[in-house]
Amino acid sequence: MTTSTVIPPTYDDVEVVVPAPGVGAGNWAGAASAVLVDGVFWLTWRVRRPLTDGRGVSVVVARSDDGISFEQVAEVSREAFGAESFERPALVPLIGGGWRLYLSCATPGSMHWWVDSLTADTVEDLPEGRRHVAHAGDEHTGVKDPVVTVGADGYEMWLCCHPLDEPGHEDRMTTRRLTSADGLDWQDHGEVLAGREGRWDARGARVSAVLPDGTVLYDGRPDAESNWFETTGVATWDGAALTRTEHPPISSPHSDGAFRYATAVPLPDGRVRYYVEAARPDGAHDLVTCVR
Repeated sequence: MTTSTVIPPTYDDVEVVVPAPGVGAGNWAGAASAVLVDGVFWLTWRVRRPLTDGRGVSVVVARSDDGISFEQVAEVSREAFGAESFERPALVPLIGGGWRLYLSCATPGSMHWWVDSLTADTVEDLPEGRRHVAHAGDEHTGVKDPVVTVGADGYEMWLCCHPLDEPGHEDRMTTRRLTSADGLDWQDHGEVLAGREGRWDARGARVSAVLPDGTVLYDGRPDAESNWFETTGVATWDGAALTRTEHPPISSPHSDGAFRYATAVPLPDGRVRYYVEAARPDGAHDLVTCVR
């Protein structure tokens, strides 16, 4: 079993990287993905507005030299994909060069989601990049919020899956692990994380970050009413199975308590910079960062 040495994020001493796009509940900046390449931080996030104003309206990509102050370099709109909404993207530097942006797309008029992708030589060219459906889901399952890591043998995806078999209960979620040689065509290795009856993550569990030492962060919630207000749990991955730790879930001290979609960037000094979507007092969610 892998022994975790990483210190998980908390709301203590966070800095706001991207403020919510408006005041009040439903205005969220977050669901981020981040990488550090040649001393440059690359960050992508979803911009969401209230249900009455369109939900997930765009995905933004930005760069930074210090991991705190970012300059926008690209943006993708949901209309370009015929999606009703966007959720978490994933930004990945490719083996052999180039970049890929994975996008979580809502199928209009349904509870179904699929994962699409754009591939380009540079981050700035991603909005006009080559498009490929990375995972279509099916009539029984909506798929979204991929976490994609890169290794010597290819790519690994941790995919959030929503069963569509019970109308009104599509918010339930599990995580499946997939691998790929090229990051486009995936082999499914099965479910690795699900809800636990009677626990804080009973309604579902979604992997949000996987670190090199085997530390895994995941989102969970106890019931349907907590949808969109997930908190963060900690697990370990030994290459074959995920084991949850006994850490209590990590939350924001404000409003709905959301502290979700954590992404992690290992730093050269051994610490980790985290980016997390966190609730603030007015009910909006900011994208915040901290170093542990």
